[in-house]
Amino acid sequence: MASPAPSSAQNPLTQLTLDELRQRSSVKWRLHTPDVLPLWVAEMDVPLAPPVADALRRAVDLGDTGYPHGTAYAEALGDFAARRWGWHDFRVEHTTVVPDVMMGVVEVLRLVTDPGDAVVVCSPVYPPFYAFVSHAGRQVIEAPLGPDLRMDPAALDEAFRRARTHGRRPAFLLCNPHNPTGVVHRRDELETVAELAGRHGLRVISDEIHAPLVLPGTHFTPYLTVAGAENAFALVSASKAWNLAGLKAALAVAGPRAAADLGRMPEEVSHGPSHLGIIAHTAAFHAGESWLDLLLDGLDSNRALLATLLAEHLPSVTHHRPEGTYLAWLDCTGLGIATEQPVGGPGMVSDVAGPAKVFLDHARVALSSGHVFGTGGAGFVRLNFATSPEILTDAVTRMGRAVDASLSAG
Repeated sequence: MASPAPSSAQNPLTQLTLDELRQRSSVKWRLHTPDVLPLWVAEMDVPLAPPVADALRRAVDLGDTGYPHGTAYAEALGDFAARRWGWHDFRVEHTTVVPDVMMGVVEVLRLVTDPGDAVVVCSPVYPPFYAFVSHAGRQVIEAPLGPDLRMDPAALDEAFRRARTHGRRPAFLLCNPHNPTGVVHRRDELETVAELAGRHGLRVISDEIHAPLVLPGTHFTPYLTVAGAENAFALVSASKAWNLAGLKAALAVAGPRAAADLGRMPEEVSHGPSHLGIIAHTAAFHAGESWLDLLLDGLDSNRALLATLLAEHLPSVTHHRPEGTYLAWLDCTGLGIATEQPVGGPGMVSDVAGPAKVFLDHARVALSSGHVFGTGGAGFVRLNFATSPEILTDAVTRMGRAVDASLSAG
């Protein structure tokens, strides 16, 4: 049963009007013309959480815009992880600050793999997994998700075997929770990953940027708390849960047997994070939980609203109820829309084809095109439901009208 909808006075997703949102200069609101409702990139339509805004105002008032120092960020994450996830053996000394999660992934890959080595991903998956890994000189091997959109042990086993034949030091890049499907991996599933990685000799790097965004009814398990993950890494930040993508700062966290590897991180990597970013992310983990809980209630309400809207306006579209993130993975293959030959391919985030192009051209709703998420993505779209109920309702209603008009014309 969905949680009761938070009151509009509390729900961060109802605090800003469409006119106010259109004043923003970020890519979500400026890539398309003003008649488009943007539900594509992972930005939320919320104001800053008050503790974060207060911390930034104080820093600006003090002129505190110099170089970062200390371990306050890691300490705040460790306290949050203990309270939220029961991660009580989090060790601050096994962390380092990196510019953002994906740059942290690349830097960790440089520590534990060699150019030309294989990196396994579970497709369909976050497009930068393809782009960043390839740009770092490593090759991607896919282990497709199962029909239930969960990790398939047999596919992982086969991909790990293949990875061993493509270089000396392979790795597995885990998305936990999974983007775009919204699946939150269970502890037993992560234990299977650890067992298979140990058997085949792969190092695991877990992208846990969506970890705070686990919705009611599910529990998040940090990969580094799983038996067998002692030589693995996690990348964490407050970026998604508190809408801080423009304030660069993330943490790379090493398991106890990976700490020496993390200690080899080049010093210049720590020059990339923003001091204001570190202040903002620290404030979020330290004092932003009450705001986060209100957000999660709002997202839970929107999750239920989306299911209702799809059933009413797009009954041929199916989706698995997301357990985490604010992303819905919509199967549009039942609409009979031709999947166009994509211009780019996996990783080309701005490339739009198939159903996403139809919805953009005819409904003026921007969604993420499924093919950029790799094998299994063609015919799907990813919808960001971290917006107001009014915008979400308008968007899905428009999409339904566009499909009805197309069917009528056909």
